Amino acid sequence: MIVFDLECLNGHTFEGWFEDKKDLENQMEQGILQCPVCETCSVVQKLHPIAIKKSSSSCSPAHVPSPQARQALRASQEAMAELTEKVADYVEKNFEDVGSSFTKEALKMHYGAAEHKNIRGTTTQEEEKVLSKEGVPVFKVPVIKKENEDLN
Repeated sequence: MIVFDLECLNGHTFEGWFEDKKDLENQMEQGILQCPVCETCSVVQKLHPIAIKKSSSSCSPAHVPSPQARQALRASQEAMAELTEKVADYVEKNFEDVGSSFTKEALKMHYGAAEHKNIRGTTTQEEEKVLSKEGVPVFKVPVIKKENEDLN
């Protein structure tokens, strides 16, 4: 599969996935490519800013990171894991767990129907969309599974 950037005569740009260049050309000749915005069939290929060439070997020496780079990456990952754990611990200790009522409680506080306080809980994707649409600031913190703790 290959991705091509396309543009309709009205200036809308979008991506198309094709088996190869010939597949793109065939669909363009048949007039079956359609702009997802205005539905016009007058579409041309745009130049793609990035091209990735697949190497014949799976791992050439030029792409293998140096020992120093691998060590720096590990140190960075360890620092991020430590920071994530500290943030999660802080939230757990300083925010009231309202569980699945998070969206309801956050909206009450946002509209002044409840006193503002630090809360934590869970939301569905749909609830996250509602909170975003209503302008409720939310910060997602990953849950860190601690030893001897079963989250299921």
